[in-house]
Amino acid sequence: MSFPYSGAPTSQAPADRIYVGLDLSLTSTGVAIIHGDTTTVQRITSKGRKGATSAEQTERLVDIVERIAAVVPVSDHTRIAIEGPSFGSTGSAAHIIAGLWWLVRRYLRDEDVVIVPPGTVKKYATGSGTAQKDAVLAAVVRRYPHVDVTGNDEADALVLAAIAARLDGHPVDEIPAAHVATLTKAVQR
Repeated sequence: MSFPYSGAPTSQAPADRIYVGLDLSLTSTGVAIIHGDTTTVQRITSKGRKGATSAEQTERLVDIVERIAAVVPVSDHTRIAIEGPSFGSTGSAAHIIAGLWWLVRRYLRDEDVVIVPPGTVKKYATGSGTAQKDAVLAAVVRRYPHVDVTGNDEADALVLAAIAARLDGHPVDEIPAAHVATLTKAVQR
């Protein structure tokens, strides 16, 4: 997969704004990058091991963060949107994904980041804050036919990148006003 920019240090960053969407997951993190006329999506996959020790789980999370860091073009020209935590999730995986979320936030602590609640991602994509994952995927495939989106994680990441662009005053899509209205009351920085 080619990117318009490989994540080089700030001194090598292009002057154009770069919008990044991150849909964090323990198994398949979606990453979308919008830079000028180029939009790319990819997945960063990871496989856990049943019965993994705390140290092994920590190493897995650090590996995911390092792989995200390798593809996210951090610069003075980058705005990043991350899907916020799902507070209704339960079980041990919810605890581990929260750890990943906070590690990524720490890595991006000095960057221009917006946190977008999961319901807002769904509403921006479909008009319904309770839409199922496949409905979001179908809406994204229709709205962005020039992007090869092959899964739910990539779809969510692309919606997040589009939200980052819209919040920056540079929308990359045309959507109904009701979809946009949710942004002003739901996005936290």
